[in-house]
Amino acid sequence: MSSTIDDVTRSRITDVYGHVPDVLADGLKRCFDQSNPPSTPDELWDHRDVVMITYADQIREPGKSPLDAQRQFLLDHNLDELIRCVHLLPFCPSTSDDGFSVADYLAVDPESGDWDDIKRLGENFDLMYDLVLNHSSQHHRWFQGFLNDEPEYKDFYATADPSEDLSEVVRPRSLPLLTEFDSASGKRHVWTTFSADQVDLNYANPHVMLAMLETLVEYACRGARIIRLDAIAFLWKEIGTSCLHLPQTHAAVRLMRHVLDVAAPGTIVLTETNVPHAENISYFGDGTDEAHMVYQFSLPPLLLDAIHSGDTGVLQGWMRSLDLPTDQVTYFNFTASHDGIGVRPAEGILPQERVDALVEIAKAHGGRIGMRTKPDGSQSPYELNITYLEAVADRATVPAEEHAQRFLATQAIMLSMAGVPAVYFHSLVGSPNDIAGVESSGIPRRINRHKYERAELEAALSETGSLQQLVANGYRHLLRVRKQQTQFHPNASQTVLNLPTDGLLGFVRRHDDQPALCVLANLSGETRAVDPADMPGKLDLDVLSDESLDQNAPIAMAPYQVRWLKSSSTA
Repeated sequence: MSSTIDDVTRSRITDVYGHVPDVLADGLKRCFDQSNPPSTPDELWDHRDVVMITYADQIREPGKSPLDAQRQFLLDHNLDELIRCVHLLPFCPSTSDDGFSVADYLAVDPESGDWDDIKRLGENFDLMYDLVLNHSSQHHRWFQGFLNDEPEYKDFYATADPSEDLSEVVRPRSLPLLTEFDSASGKRHVWTTFSADQVDLNYANPHVMLAMLETLVEYACRGARIIRLDAIAFLWKEIGTSCLHLPQTHAAVRLMRHVLDVAAPGTIVLTETNVPHAENISYFGDGTDEAHMVYQFSLPPLLLDAIHSGDTGVLQGWMRSLDLPTDQVTYFNFTASHDGIGVRPAEGILPQERVDALVEIAKAHGGRIGMRTKPDGSQSPYELNITYLEAVADRATVPAEEHAQRFLATQAIMLSMAGVPAVYFHSLVGSPNDIAGVESSGIPRRINRHKYERAELEAALSETGSLQQLVANGYRHLLRVRKQQTQFHPNASQTVLNLPTDGLLGFVRRHDDQPALCVLANLSGETRAVDPADMPGKLDLDVLSDESLDQNAPIAMAPYQVRWLKSSSTA
């Protein structure tokens, strides 16, 4: 039956399995025949693209499903004019990890709403979905069939003998790698990379691969413009290796990309790999065959380091290294998400003492520290559990106006870098640490996952002069101005200026034949100045403040100020 699929599909499957299993050949032929692909868009992205990351049940309001309550909130605040795409974090029925322990991949959690709610949201916004493909919930029908020795689910999940040497396996969390379950044929030790409730699927079984490829296509058919491959780096298991970034994992991404290119062209594949930078960008492949976008995981800790150390040298140097293999790929820029601020992506970039300083700062600002177990059995920080707003300043000692200014400076840089920017809901509305959520649940990551009653949120945003209101208003201004700048096209060129590293950062964006736009930032607490001779031509208008500049005088940069500079003759 494998002769019924095209040569590229056959090659992609062979890269994973070494041959073409009939189940995949038959299943993909059926999938492709049943698909009704739209025409491929002229461009995958442009300067108007901004993604908002949010939970499906982020906002509740009496008489509405949470999905509909959030849609109405976004529309009432005119955010459809500023945000192009909404990333709904896992919205399927789930048994733990705030959605990332999926019990049914093709259903919407009734506590959040239904597919009709998502469809209505998609009438105002593009949509991004998560495919949680490394593991399912132990309560998933598949796993129950696996435990009952049903033939259809034979070898559906990854198992191992606990006596085998698993010391090389890279762990994201300090929890047991294997969990014992009673099955119809006796005890089974199942691979549980993230938690005992999250049982790892066995992609060596092509039936598993087909089930996930069908889900991938279904998500695209149900409105997903972008699909995030969650925890993809851990996909393939091979005892005696790190089980991280294995060749079969990269081959699986290439297969997923190809399947979408055929069945739903224009659907964007985004890989989520919270690892050091060089490992992260390996998921671009050759720039045409793996991920369209990768998370810019090094950006959050590097920006945080710069604003606390006052030294922008490391940030400048790293930004100079951000070349892309082709114009068919780009970065997914962010500073905050539902997870903490990753520490591993700073490895090899930041000196260890500065990483250690960030850990201490997070603790001092009310945060928690997520740990991981290394292959030698020792533990090290994995992520800082804290909102990005609280990470940039201590609200107990820094006035609200300055606190907001520090935070918005980091966001203005993120929004203007080459790539597609992603804004976490809690950054957009200036949420504080949710200490009560952590203490009531015992889950440190809940510090950055507060769920709002709409009345509660509206009251917080309407409190005159409050930090939350200052941040929300300031963020909307950034987004409003950004939308008008064609130089912020994701593939526009980016050149880092040679400025002093005492808090200054500058880079120039150019797109096609458009005039240059220069981003200048001062991430120190002292006034700085930039020599006009360091600028690329006559840039005399700050479009963020609408301030005209004297080109014969140094450009003054107040503490934590960011300027987006253009020529007044072309603005």
